[in-house]
Amino acid sequence: MARLTDDPARAGVFLDVDGTLAPIVSRPELAEVPAETRAELRRLVSRYALVACISGRTGAEARRLVGVDGIFYVGVHGLELAPEADAWRAPLREVAGLEWPWVEDKGLTVAFHWREADDEDAARASLEEVVERAQALGLEARWGRKVLEVRPPVDADKGTAVRLLLAEHGLRRALYAGDDTTDLDAFHGLDGLEAAIRVAVASAEAPAGLSEAADVVVESPAALLDLLRLL
Repeated sequence: MARLTDDPARAGVFLDVDGTLAPIVSRPELAEVPAETRAELRRLVSRYALVACISGRTGAEARRLVGVDGIFYVGVHGLELAPEADAWRAPLREVAGLEWPWVEDKGLTVAFHWREADDEDAARASLEEVVERAQALGLEARWGRKVLEVRPPVDADKGTAVRLLLAEHGLRRALYAGDDTTDLDAFHGLDGLEAAIRVAVASAEAPAGLSEAADVVVESPAALLDLLRLL
């Protein structure tokens, strides 16, 4: 931690949004970043060379939810920084048209949620048909916290976004905090730095291997806020 805090002008702070800054709620539109977390983010923006939010939401939605100026917002798990992903919008629209109670079309990905299903196990199992259809169209399917996300087969993820932003700002020290499967990619994005801190926000829904891959494990977004106050 001292490698970051002693020289913040040479370090970056990277953060996931849902489940990390904002507690998980039943539907994404109900999520909120607490006021005290926003205040802490403003302090970090004034102190560090770079503060970035890398979200599964679109960048515009992440900006609206977090609501702090000076943060670099990257949406759709880093795909917004990959121009080649645009070529896959047509098959993604086709997948978005599949029948499902709660489909979230983000343009560059399509998310199928089952958090509010009466039988969550049965709902997840039935999504295997969506996986097969997506793969037949050349798309990739990834499981997350009670969500199936369909995305283009493009070499872009939270890790590539982290590496790109670090390179653009000439930074070799960074912290990343996240709570879900795609945040493992971001953890790898810190590989090779002279100082790297990987923070897992633990939960009963956290993917296998997240805590094991982390340098620090906190139990909730509130606990993460306590950690950010040390930066």
